[in-house]
Amino acid sequence: MELDIQRWIKKAESDLDTAKYNFDGERYDAAAFYSQQAAEKALKAIYIKKLNSLLKVHDLVQLARKINAPEKIIEVCKFLTSFYIETRYPGLALDINEEEASDALKDSKMVIEWVKKTL
Repeated sequence: MELDIQRWIKKAESDLDTAKYNFDGERYDAAAFYSQQAAEKALKAIYIKKLNSLLKVHDLVQLARKINAPEKIIEVCKFLTSFYIETRYPGLALDINEEEASDALKDSKMVIEWVKKTL
């Protein structure tokens, strides 16, 4: 089980690196999407550790609440969750600007750091 949790963390960190790469290339929609994915995978690592199962959802708020994350993390998750759908479906996508993508990166990093400290 511990190895599985570490794989989730490693993938979260890889997604965060992908988000940074896309941000540097001014692909802000991709940066926001991978920021959401990084946070999702990190939260799932704690979920697996605490509940010994995988919750197959993309709603970061739901995940954060189920693992009793602090309110600050839940607030960050509200912001990040929107990028899961907005960036994937034409017609729903908003123009994600540099500031939003930058905030998504910072928030995702915060979630991952909290998860690593909590594990």
